Amino acid sequence: MNDTYLAIVNPAAGGGRCRKLVGPALERLRAGGLQVDVAETSGPSEATKLVRDAYARGYRRFLAVGGDGTSYEVVNGLFPEALGREQPALAFLPLGTGNSFLREFTSRGVDHAMEALLAKRSAPCDVLRLTHKQGVIYYINLLSVGFTADVATMRARRFSGWGEVGYQSSIFICLARFRRRPFPLQVDGEDRIDRRPCLFLTFNNSKFTGGTMMIAPKAEVSDGLIEYVRWGPIGRLGLIRNLPTLYDGTHINHPLAERRGVRRIDFHLDAPVDVMVDGEVLTLHCESLDVLPQALNVVV
Repeated sequence: MNDTYLAIVNPAAGGGRCRKLVGPALERLRAGGLQVDVAETSGPSEATKLVRDAYARGYRRFLAVGGDGTSYEVVNGLFPEALGREQPALAFLPLGTGNSFLREFTSRGVDHAMEALLAKRSAPCDVLRLTHKQGVIYYINLLSVGFTADVATMRARRFSGWGEVGYQSSIFICLARFRRRPFPLQVDGEDRIDRRPCLFLTFNNSKFTGGTMMIAPKAEVSDGLIEYVRWGPIGRLGLIRNLPTLYDGTHINHPLAERRGVRRIDFHLDAPVDVMVDGEVLTLHCESLDVLPQALNVVV
């Protein structure tokens, strides 16, 4: 097997910021003794194909250079191919808009990521698997539906490349439209199907989304559980008053909030819904969600 890292570089990440910074960053890693090969992407989903082909050729160490979307595509190139085989390693160079997963371990971004690579630090990480009517996807950060997915969809469609300003703008537009609706599901095979209306549901492996929003403060990346966070039908003014609590994690103390660690979710949806998964916006008819415990090593 190949001990060299394959850097999957999305040069367009961060509005082109990645293209300017990647060269010096990789040279610094090589100067520290790391062996790095490079493959650049030129469009959506290309990273997934590059990783899948590289894994088949014997690569087991990958470096996602970009933002959350790059990491998501890398993970979907590794799985399901890596199941039951030699465990792959995934490192990060967050040169895009952000990397919410890495914030689980540090607020220092690129510097911390490079130190972890050179020090050869790693930790086990669960991978979450969503089965939907058209196939299967894998993720390591979170999947959400409802308000949080609406915000991500608005940002992707109208404010792509605007950074934090685009994120905040999307929040306030979605506040104006404001929808509370049910997403019927069963938790861990319980008899009851939960059809209660809610503002949002998130199914988390790690704590953060949107860079700094601590949506799942109790999540642990290697506990074999999905951290399921539900916020019930809070009103518009109530949400506005409580928006700051989404950033420090205290929103889970709200009377309309619930959280629990679970092993499986079965959805009972009548139609596809917009979802946000690790920074990507998709429209999927979700069927089930489960966990692949510690299926991945992350360099952190």
